[in-house]
Order: sequence, then C-alpha cells, then structure tokens
Amino acid sequence: MPRFTRRETMIGASALALLSAKESLAMTTTGKVISETLIITNAKITTLDRQNPVAEAVAMRDGLFLAVGSEQEVRAAAGPDATVIDGEGRRLIPGLMDSHTHLIRGGLNYNMELRWDGVPTLADAMEMLRQQVARTPAPQWVRVVGGFTAHQFAEKRLPTLEEINAVAPDTPVFILHLYDRALLNAAALRVVGYTKNTPNPPGGEIMRDSAGNPTGLLLAQPNATILYSTLAKGPKLPPEYQLNSTKHFMRELNSLGITSVIDAGGGFQNYPDDYEIIDKLHKDGELTVRISYNLFTQKPKEELQDFTNWSNTVRFGQGDDSYRHNGAGEMLVYSAADFEDFRVARPDMPPNMEGDLEPVIRLLAEQRWPWRLHATYDETISRALDVFEKVNRDVPFDGLHWFFDHAETISHRNIDRIAALGGGIAVQHRMAYQGEYFIERYGAKAAEATPPIKRMIEAGVPVGAGTDATRVASYNPWVSLNWLVTGKTVGGTSLYPTRNRFDRETALRLWTEQNTWFSNEMGKKGQIKAGQLADLALLSSDYFSVPESDIPHLRAVLTIVGGKIVHGEGAYGPKAPALPAPMPDWSPVALFGGYYRGGEAGGQQHAQAMASACGCAHACSVHGHNHAAALGSSVPARDVQSFWGALGCGCWAV
Repeated sequence: MPRFTRRETMIGASALALLSAKESLAMTTTGKVISETLIITNAKITTLDRQNPVAEAVAMRDGLFLAVGSEQEVRAAAGPDATVIDGEGRRLIPGLMDSHTHLIRGGLNYNMELRWDGVPTLADAMEMLRQQVARTPAPQWVRVVGGFTAHQFAEKRLPTLEEINAVAPDTPVFILHLYDRALLNAAALRVVGYTKNTPNPPGGEIMRDSAGNPTGLLLAQPNATILYSTLAKGPKLPPEYQLNSTKHFMRELNSLGITSVIDAGGGFQNYPDDYEIIDKLHKDGELTVRISYNLFTQKPKEELQDFTNWSNTVRFGQGDDSYRHNGAGEMLVYSAADFEDFRVARPDMPPNMEGDLEPVIRLLAEQRWPWRLHATYDETISRALDVFEKVNRDVPFDGLHWFFDHAETISHRNIDRIAALGGGIAVQHRMAYQGEYFIERYGAKAAEATPPIKRMIEAGVPVGAGTDATRVASYNPWVSLNWLVTGKTVGGTSLYPTRNRFDRETALRLWTEQNTWFSNEMGKKGQIKAGQLADLALLSSDYFSVPESDIPHLRAVLTIVGGKIVHGEGAYGPKAPALPAPMPDWSPVALFGGYYRGGEAGGQQHAQAMASACGCAHACSVHGHNHAAALGSSVPARDVQSFWGALGCGCWAV
C-alpha cells in the first residue's frame, strides 16, 4: 500500500472533496464558474493556514483553491493542462479584505476626484491641483475629497484659500480635509450660493470675514453634515460614466491587493437607488472586488421606517459570494452618531438616543439582521450597550454578528460587555490620519492605546481591520498595516509603545481571515487553503522583510479573485483584462491615477504627468518638470534660488 506524507494526504482529500461537490462550486465575480486550472509556482506563499503555513505553489480551479504545497504536489493535483504562472520568487498572500470602506459611494465619484492620498508635499499637491484646473471644463468642479491629512505633507500644513484662489480663479474647487473642514475657492462659493445671509447649519460653521462674507472655510463643529451636503451640490457623473468610474476604483483597490470589502453605506447613499450601478456591474459579471454591503439609514427621525421597509424587501445574506447583503449600519439612528473630529471636544449624544435606538435594535434582532454601529467614544458605546443588553434580554442575539465600528476610546469594561454579548469591533486607521490632533487635545499618554486593539483580542472579541475610506482616511490597506505594525501616523508621529503594536503576521490576519467574521464568511475565504475562495495577491516586494518605512508603498503585481486574474502590473500586465480609458477624458484619474506612487514606477508616472503639463523644453536636473517644488519650497537659506542652483537646479531658467 503506498504511503503519503501528511501534506499529500491533505491535498488529495481536499481535491477529492472538490470533485465530489460540483453543486457547491464557488462563483467568481463574473457570476460564472471558472473551469480553467491555474497554477502559480516559485512563490513565497503565506497561507495563514496554521496546519500548512507556507508553500511554494498553489493551484486554483472552479473559483476555489485546489491544492497548496510544493510545486511537485500542486502540479500533480492540477493535472497537465493547467496554466502556469511564475511567481518570480515573490511573496504571495491571501487577498486583503477591508471590513469598513465606502466602495459603492466612492466608485460613483472616483473618476471626478483628484486624490492627494500619499502625496508627500503640499507643493506636489498644489501642482496637481493646478494641472487639473487647466484640464477641467465648465461647469465641472475640481474635488479633493479626503484620504489625506496636512501632517503627511513635508510643509505640515494645508493650502491657504489665497493659494487655492491663485491657481483656480474661475474653476470651482472643493477640498475636504478628513471630516473636520472643507476649503472652497471663490468660484465654488458662488456656485453653491453661500453668502453673508446664509445661516450656519446645526453643528457646522461657515467662516466669515470682517464684513460677514464667507471666506471659503467650512468647519464641522463637530457635525460633518455641512461638509458632505456642500459636496453634494456639485455635478454628478451620468450613469455610463459612473459604471466606468466604479470599474476604475475597483481596479485601483485590486492594484493594492484588495479582493473583498464590507461596504458601510453612507450619507446620501440611498437603497436601492444609489446601488443601481454596483448592482448592474454584478449582474453583468464585472465586479472585481467582492462586496458585502450594509444599509445606512437616510432619514433622521425616520430610521425605524427605513429599516422596516428594507427588512421587508431584503433578506440578510441575500446575494452570492461576489455581492451580498450584510445587515444594517453603520448609521442606525442619527441621535447616536458621534462624529470623529478630534480637533473639537467630544460631542454628547442627545437624551433621546436610547429611545431612538431601542426599537431599531429590537427590529433588527427580530429579523435576524446583523448590525454595525459607528461609535468613536466610550461614552457613546456605554449608552448603546445599555440598549443592546436590554433588547438581548427579550430577543436573544444568539450568534448574530453585530459590532461596533471605530471605538478609539473604548474602555476595558465596555470591551468585556461586548464580549459577553457576542459582538465584535471593526477598527480602522483613522488615528494614522488624526493622531496628532488627538494628542493635541488629549495628550500622548491617552493616545498610547487608541484604540486598545490588543485588549480587545485578549478579551476574546472578534477584531478586524479596515480603512473607513475614502474620506476620513485613504483606501490604501498598506497604510493601515504600517500603522498596526509601527504605531506611527502618516506624518511620522509615534503613537503606540511596542506593547501595543503588532507583528506583521498578526496584522495581516486582521486584514484577511479575521475580517471574515464581520461578513459571516468564516472558513470560506481569508486563507490560501484548499476549498476556500481563490483570492490572492502577489506583492511588489516582500511584506515580511521590507523595512517598515516601505510597507505603505507595497502594491500587488498580480491580483486574483475567484481564480480569475483581475489586475496585473509589469510582466503580469498582459495577463489582466483591459480596462477602458477613464470617463470623462478630463478625469484626474487619466493623468494622476489614484494613490500616489513613490519609487521608480511612481517617479516615472509623476514625471510623465509633469512633463505633459509643463511647456518647458528641458527638465531640471534636480526637480524634473516639477518646478513648483523648488519655487515653493522651504530651505535652510535666505536665497532659495542660490540654494537650489548650487545643487544643479535649473528651475529659474525655465
């Protein structure tokens, strides 16, 4: 009788199970079963399967992982007709999952937005703005809609209104910084109609000059409604452009290794109207990211009616592995929304919060709909838990995967209360963007465990990681992973002592298998393991060995969802499906792409963009065509021109 190794036995048993269970084969994001067998060899595979933690090859068939092990073992399981891809010795990981993002809303607008995510200097950002203003036709706006912080810039500041008006005297410009403020140029103020007679909305402030005229600065105090309601006044893309925009946003996420998200809904994102684009992409088999979506109430004081209506038309879990309903939230009732602007004092929730929240939670528990609740502060969490515990006594939650989002200042006591009720906590890297502001208000000591992720895990609470993109933070998962590992903000401030940081594998698990609890897909994905959904990312550099400072700059050179290639770069580029050009043709995405790319690839992309917009005949040997970086720079010398000239700069000769 032949003898088999333990690994060979695992591979063989899994393959037989797959062959005998055709009726339960996974669907890919195209909605069709993939029959081709695909193998990746010569890779450093981190499987996150504790029984089989590392491998050098993986086979995929019918949308699932078929075999994981040595090249010899995998080829034997896959058969001679498999398509083979050389992994070039690169690190291969399970596809990343963002447990809190706003892909559906973000996709509708992505092609209209100039992204400052990751841009290292304000000079670079303003040069991008200048170029985009020149490309944008009337009556369109130029919009920078979050995903960045002033602290990421070398200059450590935002642009002034005077600087914005200088580069955009006629084209409306809207710049959203986190959810604390928006900067509008004079043209944008005229379009939105804000005048000296416009009253301040509740919880917001229109800053004014000495004559009472709006300056262009809008502040959340701390209610951010003034910010996104102003943004909503801008032109929208027509449906065919929104389809194109969403495709580009998904491919941008794929390029960072993301294969799944949980969409947390959003203001001005009504169901089903604002889901028509993503629903069509799903029906047409054009999703390249798996989406579980939560429904976010749209009507203050009518929240219960919203969820009553939706629970009568949508069943929890309705859909398939590429697009499915995931419950309610992150907004359940408006009276429980504590905005996360750490530049202002913590808001107190109104006394009617519990009365508003209880009937909604009771309905959701009765309908067996899981929910998520936005809650930044421990005080809000305490009051919400009072409601949850009361409802649970009457309608036991019994395994419902409900959870809090954010929880930056949650106490140990409330962590234990969540554990007792069987809930979870989804954390995001908002502190990477607001850490400096938190320290200014509450002190460095208070920031050391904000949020207290290790304490959550020690208490047995399910914890998963995400971004809360696209406005209060960037959608780049590697920024989040860097924050978890280093404890630093994007501005370089160290927030957390070593005891509150994570090793790289644990951080990666928070972005993969641990996130499956929040979408009720445990054991279905999140690992490279035979029988799970075949979602993976082959990385540009080795996450486990690159210097910490390089983690935010990692990308995927090959991304696979359901056994199907959805993204490729470099040598893998021809293997990926073609992506249509961004629509409209003036889209910022056409010139700048999405997240700022450092290194050689980013430098080439940036240099090409600068050269195409610069009319000069010769690039400077120091700054290339980015002459604004020299002209607007701060240097340790009185004469800026002489300082750069000594280094060979020719910007002043242009």
